[in-house]
Amino acid sequence: MGSAVELNQFLTKVEKRAYFMALQEVKNGEDALDIVQDVMMSLATKYAARPAEQWAPLFYRMLRNRTMDYHRKGAVRRRWFGWLDRAETDAHEAIERAPAPAMAEPDQEHLRDEFTDELQQALGALPDRQRQAFMLRSWEGLDVKETAAAMGCSTGSVKTHYSRAVRSLRQRLQESYGEG
Repeated sequence: MGSAVELNQFLTKVEKRAYFMALQEVKNGEDALDIVQDVMMSLATKYAARPAEQWAPLFYRMLRNRTMDYHRKGAVRRRWFGWLDRAETDAHEAIERAPAPAMAEPDQEHLRDEFTDELQQALGALPDRQRQAFMLRSWEGLDVKETAAAMGCSTGSVKTHYSRAVRSLRQRLQESYGEG
């Protein structure tokens, strides 16, 4: 069973990456933050007593479900209140507002920023399931079984989505930066 300290450490560890994942899905910084906070609260109140190794798949499954709910509600809202469209926050602006890393040489910083922008665009261009599989496997370090539980699909589907995502990202980044 997980303790409150372990749960707090887990939530602290996944907070920023979960925000980025939600932001990729909903394209609005405030809504992404609301979704992540809601999922964190739900995990803490409903599933804290579960063993700690179950938290990651559960958390990401809940995050995926909340982003899907967001899109469903958005479709209904647009159908009824489309004329009241509000301006959405650009995902790039939200990431730019994040704290800056330690200072590097200006040319290195420029290359890193350029690469980060290209990677964000490449991730954004992936189909939802490929993006989700890539982020859960590569960024969160979940294994195939945990990723399948989080995504609500088979392990074979996870392997297929992940493989296609890696191939697409590699191809796009090689086109931009060459074979090196």
